[in-house]
Amino acid sequence: MNICEINSQAIAHKESRRVGRGIGSGRGKTSQRGHKGQGSRSGSSMNPVFEGGQMPLVRRIPKRGFNNKEFADVVAVVNLRDIDAFFGSNETVTPEILKAKGLIKGAYDKVKVLSLGGIEKPVNVSAHVFSAEAKRKIEAAGGKADLLPGRKPVVKNKMGSRKKAVLANIKPKAQPAAKAKDAGKKQGKGKG
Repeated sequence: MNICEINSQAIAHKESRRVGRGIGSGRGKTSQRGHKGQGSRSGSSMNPVFEGGQMPLVRRIPKRGFNNKEFADVVAVVNLRDIDAFFGSNETVTPEILKAKGLIKGAYDKVKVLSLGGIEKPVNVSAHVFSAEAKRKIEAAGGKADLLPGRKPVVKNKMGSRKKAVLANIKPKAQPAAKAKDAGKKQGKGKG
């Protein structure tokens, strides 16, 4: 080993590519820009989607349908065997405690308990969703399966129940008695 190789893997700043340093360098003469045209000029930049004026591929292909993945709930899954291994008898299991113990990782909207494995001790489990078999096993071991309220969907761009409720609570403004009388007189004068 040479002394110059000691820090060869720990380079803080990568050297910039040196172009135009002769034909022998492999990047000489036109400096990898080609001979003529827009790309050979300084300051040229082009959208990678651009296809020389013809209709680009991203505009030629059809775009149909709707994907609900963006709006779907992220469900974190926990199995009974993990609860049995990490929790003692008569302990309380909540999503916050599961996250603290590392049984749930990342962001989630709901926590679902599945029945993989078994549970042999009474544990009070709180989650948003339980499989039927998981609930049966928890209750058979003497524990409790408490359902947590989930996230309510927001109604957008249509007359949903939420919007109807808001409109129902809006009361029309009552006109003062004097203004109402004046309005009646004006209508009577106009008719006569």
